[in-house]
Amino acid sequence: MLSVNELTDRLIDLSFAEDIGDGDHTTLCCIPEDAMGKSKLLIKEDGILAGVEVAKEVFRRFDPDLQVEVLIGDGQPVRKGDVAMVVSGRVRSLLQTERLMLNIMQRMSGIATMTHRYVKRLEGTHTRVLDTRKTTPGMRMLEKQAVKIGGGCNHRIGLFDMILLKDNHVDFAGGISQAIHRCHDYLKAKNLDLKIEIEVRNLGELQQVLDCGGVDRVMLDNFSVADTRKAVRMVNGRFETESSGGITLDTIRDYAECGVDFVSVGALTHSVKGLDMSFKAC
Repeated sequence: MLSVNELTDRLIDLSFAEDIGDGDHTTLCCIPEDAMGKSKLLIKEDGILAGVEVAKEVFRRFDPDLQVEVLIGDGQPVRKGDVAMVVSGRVRSLLQTERLMLNIMQRMSGIATMTHRYVKRLEGTHTRVLDTRKTTPGMRMLEKQAVKIGGGCNHRIGLFDMILLKDNHVDFAGGISQAIHRCHDYLKAKNLDLKIEIEVRNLGELQQVLDCGGVDRVMLDNFSVADTRKAVRMVNGRFETESSGGITLDTIRDYAECGVDFVSVGALTHSVKGLDMSFKAC
């Protein structure tokens, strides 16, 4: 399995390949090769900054001679008009790295900002906000990193680091008990030690899980607040509980106050707005 750094390197290489191709002809035609300059990262919207360390790697991989002065780090609040970093070096390099750096930082900062808003709504409860696998292909590691920078928690990274028996798995397996038993047989046969979570669609399915046992967490999918409260009482601490399905900034507090351990929010990554910023000559 590739490491986070290896995946990030591949993403950067692919991104430069699709953006620059056989050459940035606009820059090459009008900027002398030896021209030197400086650009600043200008914040144009209030939020939480994320992606600074990745941006430094973008600059380093393209041109190791670029000098990056970080003024505001990852996880710090930013306001419109702030300057987060200043980069000095070859003007051609500044122009050719601009868009990739902005694409990454705007998206990561947007995710961190949205996550921070959800986390603030949960203050005073023990509930934590989780991300999902609803991420941009190729950018999952960066987007999940942005969730952590914003104060949230990562759910499983992919299909390899946790068992999550969802409704389709249960239906294709023939039922809840069958899915759970097959899961344990598989883990034993493969000598794997993975957490097991199962999704339930109603209180009847939850009772089946309670009768069967053998899981670490139950996902309450598209439960009402009232049924979530009943479900938490039924579980009574036997395993972790997670609310999921259409939960918004307006409703997350209601679910948290039911006593669930986690609330997963796909909107943190699948439909977030990037934080507005620009990279300007200075």
